[in-house]
Amino acid sequence: MTQKFNELEYRQRLIAKGVDPSEAFDVARRTAESYGLPPAQNKPSSGRKASSTKKKAPTPKKTQAKQATSKSPLAPERHQQGDFFVADILDAAPKDDTASMEHPLFAMKQGDRRVRQYERNGYTVTVKPGYDGCATIHDKDLWIYCISQLVEAKNRGQEISRKVRFTAYDFLITTNRDTSGRAYLRMADMLSRLRGTSIETNIETGGQRERRGFGLIDSWRVIEKSPDNDRMVAVEVELPSWLFRSVESMHVLTLSRDYFRIRKPLHRRIYELARKHCGKQPHWRVQLATLLEKSGSTTTLRKFRAEIIELAESGALPDYLMAYDAERDQVTFYADGPEGKRAEIKDMLAGRPHAPVNAHHAQHERKQTKRRRP
Repeated sequence: MTQKFNELEYRQRLIAKGVDPSEAFDVARRTAESYGLPPAQNKPSSGRKASSTKKKAPTPKKTQAKQATSKSPLAPERHQQGDFFVADILDAAPKDDTASMEHPLFAMKQGDRRVRQYERNGYTVTVKPGYDGCATIHDKDLWIYCISQLVEAKNRGQEISRKVRFTAYDFLITTNRDTSGRAYLRMADMLSRLRGTSIETNIETGGQRERRGFGLIDSWRVIEKSPDNDRMVAVEVELPSWLFRSVESMHVLTLSRDYFRIRKPLHRRIYELARKHCGKQPHWRVQLATLLEKSGSTTTLRKFRAEIIELAESGALPDYLMAYDAERDQVTFYADGPEGKRAEIKDMLAGRPHAPVNAHHAQHERKQTKRRRP
């Protein structure tokens, strides 16, 4: 079922995000056309009474996108936002399915053409690359984007389908990507990798456990292209039934909106594992060797240890602080909040290491920055 689309509201949301009103009008119009809807009645304006002299609306300053990025483990928040925009669905928080959070289905680097095999606790995963290589954990943003839309629609009592139609511009904005011409080309490459990568697994989803193979998306197609520059405007993807069963059974978890700002693939994977295993608990403790195995990384334990220590020192992992115990070769993740703080203090009294002071400061600064935003 096609979801109701409100062109005027969608346009206003784009303008609120800092999009030029003229560009917002064009994007909203093309999106409505892709749904076969008639044009909205009113024209773009700056909020003042129309005059005979047409004036170009001032372009908002794009200071967020131009901030220095070399010193921070997190990418700049290019598009400060509170909403996901798919048809008229608003305020959809990022969601991820628990099965792919637990098991390493996605590659850590682009161009990986190896056949990867993973086995743990009776579950097996075999990942086979396509012509363009294996889909990466950054490509997984499309899964998260679609899952978020479907879960929000389901929560509102709307009918959902494995076929999801969306605008390329929405996807780029929501996942904190730039909106240049190259971004649209990279998006096409991402869709090709997701379609080409093949997964064989016996992991259970929606109460069904079967050994079968599937692509990370079953199909994709461009619904509409811009007449001006041939960029994709509306895209339709069909998700695999393996993933769709997770959505239908609500085997999903909410992610931090800062997830899309995490630069390094390994750091994204570590966040997924922390989110999955901490859940509503104040902390999660794991052996470093086990964490390496769960991550799916092919690096050595020595290099992995150095990465984890660096990540713990930076305090850049959203929602969590990390403490590395060199004596036991363990990592403890403390959830942000009073319960996590109490768990950390309890461990300190028991003689265990605490999260680095620098990490506490970095977490505090992030909170203060968010509070200062209008």
